[in-house]
Amino acid sequence: MTSIAFIGLGNMGGGMAANLAKAGHDVRAFDLSPDALDRAKAAGCLSCDSAQAAIEGAEIVVTMLPAGKHVEAVYGEAVFDVAGPGTLLIDCSTIDVATARRIAEAAHAKGLVAVDAPVSGGIAAAQAGTLTFMVGGSDSGFERAERVLAQMGKAVIHAGDNGAGQAAKICNNMLLGASMIATSEAFLLAEQLGLDPQKFFDISSVSSGQNWSMTSYCPLPGVGPETPADHDYQGGFAVALMLKDLKLAMEAAQDAGAETPMGARAAELYQAYADQGQGGADFSGIIRMLAAKD
Repeated sequence: MTSIAFIGLGNMGGGMAANLAKAGHDVRAFDLSPDALDRAKAAGCLSCDSAQAAIEGAEIVVTMLPAGKHVEAVYGEAVFDVAGPGTLLIDCSTIDVATARRIAEAAHAKGLVAVDAPVSGGIAAAQAGTLTFMVGGSDSGFERAERVLAQMGKAVIHAGDNGAGQAAKICNNMLLGASMIATSEAFLLAEQLGLDPQKFFDISSVSSGQNWSMTSYCPLPGVGPETPADHDYQGGFAVALMLKDLKLAMEAAQDAGAETPMGARAAELYQAYADQGQGGADFSGIIRMLAAKD
């Protein structure tokens, strides 16, 4: 049994912490939300009154927070003051690459071991323990983290040095966002050309146009496997989160001097959809905006 501090018990973190407790670890949890703390306690975690209380004496600290500023604040105000030498810090938040590298450098300077390990898979995978983790850090840091992450996911992949996990996550989600838009456009065009959506799916899903957004997450209800489209685009991966990841990708592209015109256009379209009050809808619901007539 390992003593683990888990900071951040939202839609993703709550399920992840519960799986660690289920695996037999001593999970000391903290979140600003009393309801989230109650759910964590019901799942077998020890509810703590502060991040510092959760971290004190922990062998591993896992954070799952909304943005880089929150991670940096928790590390600066709690982790660095309380964590003992050699403590493993695993940040599963999706944040910008520069911040991930900066906090890792600060952690290493204090004798701590830090890795960035953003996730792919969504809320259902967090609850089921089938997430994919993209890990940035040293070989030894990854080896230590892998044993814990494997109890929350189906795949744990070492992407490279600190920051590489975040780079992999935002590049992956930029591709996902753009491919969902292209898939939606293709289905809408097929319909306008008189093709039955199911027939188009049957053809394209085994042809060169096949992609994950089509075969695993089809944006049309009643076509392919069950997806949020079959539930009025509720659940799944929210538009606001997709937009956050696309903005992170655009910031990284600008810093790196990379050209990402498709990614930039995807960010613009998801921003427009969010501006329609759809930030909480599943990102595949953008097909509804694309289908709207002036």
